[in-house]
Amino acid sequence: MDLHKLYLSEQLEGIKSGKFSSTELTTHYLERISKFDEDLNSFITVTEDQAIAKAKKSDERYKNNTNLPLDGLPIAHKDIFCTKDVLTTCGSKMLSNFEAPYSSTVFEKLDNEGMVMLGKTNMDEFAMGSSNETSYFGPVKNPWNTEYVPGGSSGGSASCVSAELAPVATATDTGGSIRQPASLCGLTGIKPTYGRVSRYGMIAFASSLDQGGVVARSAADAALILEAMCGHDPKDSTSLNLERPDLTTNLNNPIKGMKIGLPKEFFEKEMPSYVEKSIEDAISIYKDLGAEIVEVSLPNINLSLPIYYIIAPAECSANLSRYDGVRYGYRCEDPKDIEDLYMRTREEGFGNEVKRRILIGTYALSAGYYDAYYLKAQKCRQLVANDFKEVFKNIDVLLSPTTPGTSFKAGEKTNDPIAMYLQDIFTIPANLAGLPGLSIPCGENAGLPLGLQLVGNSLEEDKLLQFAHSYQLNTDWHSKMPDIS
Repeated sequence: MDLHKLYLSEQLEGIKSGKFSSTELTTHYLERISKFDEDLNSFITVTEDQAIAKAKKSDERYKNNTNLPLDGLPIAHKDIFCTKDVLTTCGSKMLSNFEAPYSSTVFEKLDNEGMVMLGKTNMDEFAMGSSNETSYFGPVKNPWNTEYVPGGSSGGSASCVSAELAPVATATDTGGSIRQPASLCGLTGIKPTYGRVSRYGMIAFASSLDQGGVVARSAADAALILEAMCGHDPKDSTSLNLERPDLTTNLNNPIKGMKIGLPKEFFEKEMPSYVEKSIEDAISIYKDLGAEIVEVSLPNINLSLPIYYIIAPAECSANLSRYDGVRYGYRCEDPKDIEDLYMRTREEGFGNEVKRRILIGTYALSAGYYDAYYLKAQKCRQLVANDFKEVFKNIDVLLSPTTPGTSFKAGEKTNDPIAMYLQDIFTIPANLAGLPGLSIPCGENAGLPLGLQLVGNSLEEDKLLQFAHSYQLNTDWHSKMPDIS
């Protein structure tokens, strides 16, 4: 049986009914990782022994009727989530020897539900990148065509789920790093409302923008896992003091009479004809399902990219100042003095993209420029958030492309940071406003998948997933996977 072809709910039912055990399912995925990941480089660490031991404990619980809600289901974790006594590198030389002394809340929540960690996935260094080419451990390949990138920074998570080396994976999104790789790899990827998922133990890039989420093969799979990840965490001061949401009950509710907004500023942008056609086809399906389509305006949305590339580097500059060769992580050899220790550790430990963003951020925060850049960016950020607030008075979700096109060839944009940054032009606004957003597959071009983005009002992940699930019940884009066998 091709166990990797089953959706999560089918795998869970299969374990519960005794068709196969968690050990069999876990072993099946570990064998696929061993066989196929050398070409993809989607994992940094594979926790084979730990996974088998965990799966056996899960099988014991089923025998004793003491099983947990998601018992025995395999999962991969982005290597930005700390996992006790397991390497957590953040894709960087700086943390290439770091075994976390504690686990992130995200890992613990899913572990407490009985899920089995297969390993830690590759990523752009410190989550900075849109192609997964900045990792110290080498670039990740797109399983649809290994000459192309999987997107970033959660490229390892997207690549391994798309190649069916794991049924689901955790990911993080600072400016589109869940939705963009989900689009380029033909997956469902969801970033919840800022504060829905605890950031405790999630290594920081830009603290006011980072949010944990999930990449999966369908909206139903994503809802199942995201629900388990949510909930208040007293260890995270930005965690919303709310109960765990119900994200699965309303999945099958009809969307008839609900309103979808099309931001005119996005649709005024030049885009390839295949993107236009895929989006038009998706809109047509939503119309057939009874949704009302309305044009809306987000007048300040075009400020999003420059706002983001002031705020994110500024926060990254502050967050990464802790990596100095003194406390933990990489340390240069034979430093002459403390200044040499700091300088060479950071010079040798960080890659070019991280250094670029630290320099931009430090400049923006410096005494003479703080008001002119960082403070002004924060004020403009509020304008973007206010635009969203206004349009959500009259609509249920916003619809747009997720990315300007399908995946691009490895190396194509590495020497042009601006072209790389433009990959996130449709995704960044939701992060600035702290809103939930998801990407679902809606088409393809030249054998590469393309995604559709839906953005919802604050705390309305259930509605987003309902719209995504309705679309997936009436299309088969999400069921298409690259042939990795």
